[in-house]
Amino acid sequence: MDDGLDRVELHYGAATDVGLVREVNEDSHLADPPVFVVADGMGGHDGGDVASRIVAEEFARLADVGYDARRGRHVVDATLRQCQLRLRQYGETHLGSDGGRWHGGTTAVVALLVQEEGEPRWLLANLGDSRIYRFNQGELVRVSVDHSVVQELVDAGEITEEEAAVHPERHIVTRALGGPDRPEPDYFTLPLPEAERILLCSDGVTGMVPDHDLATLLGSHPDPRDAAERVVAAAVAAGGVDNATAVVVDVMGLASDDSYDSRRQRESLHEKLGALP
Repeated sequence: MDDGLDRVELHYGAATDVGLVREVNEDSHLADPPVFVVADGMGGHDGGDVASRIVAEEFARLADVGYDARRGRHVVDATLRQCQLRLRQYGETHLGSDGGRWHGGTTAVVALLVQEEGEPRWLLANLGDSRIYRFNQGELVRVSVDHSVVQELVDAGEITEEEAAVHPERHIVTRALGGPDRPEPDYFTLPLPEAERILLCSDGVTGMVPDHDLATLLGSHPDPRDAAERVVAAAVAAGGVDNATAVVVDVMGLASDDSYDSRRQRESLHEKLGALP
């Protein structure tokens, strides 16, 4: 890709935990610059975990072979279509754990660098109730809008955000991969200076950790690896009723916190994570 994206330096961290209630982690994630994904599977063991893994695999292939950064939405659309196709094919050739027809679905939140108007930007995509946040100058802002029953009730003014957090139907999503119809993702584009740090996470995080606590955690841990681990640990400590996954990505050179030492972070990458994926 001769588009200048290789000059954008990204530091990132990722963490996941099965939690304290579930037996299987149905979340999958990808952190392969410049592509980042969190997928929250649905359908139980060998349903949700397979579905979310397919999403991670397809976007990993995209990261490996490269893409036209000037056609970001087309690239993501095509990859999501391939995910949907693989999910359908898997269901046609595999049985579920109970011997019946295989059923699996998954949410997906995606972040990748694209080129728009001659500048690198974040292209963010969302299907379901996993979320994308931006953290800029100490302020946490939710970028994505949940595709869920309770979000529709909130938007209609029938319940409040506080009521949505404890609503009995809060886990019912209205858009996801794996259903009979091809769902349409929501897209958001952000200039890099408006997103010093981005957070992608499953609802196992946001269902346990309020936004103000997420902001505190992201602001207290300059290293994105530590931040991701702390966010997931907080979800588990709060009850861990669901799988919890977080991916934190920093665009270097834009952070306002001088305590974040870019050179030191680069030198420590191999010590903490080994070679970059």
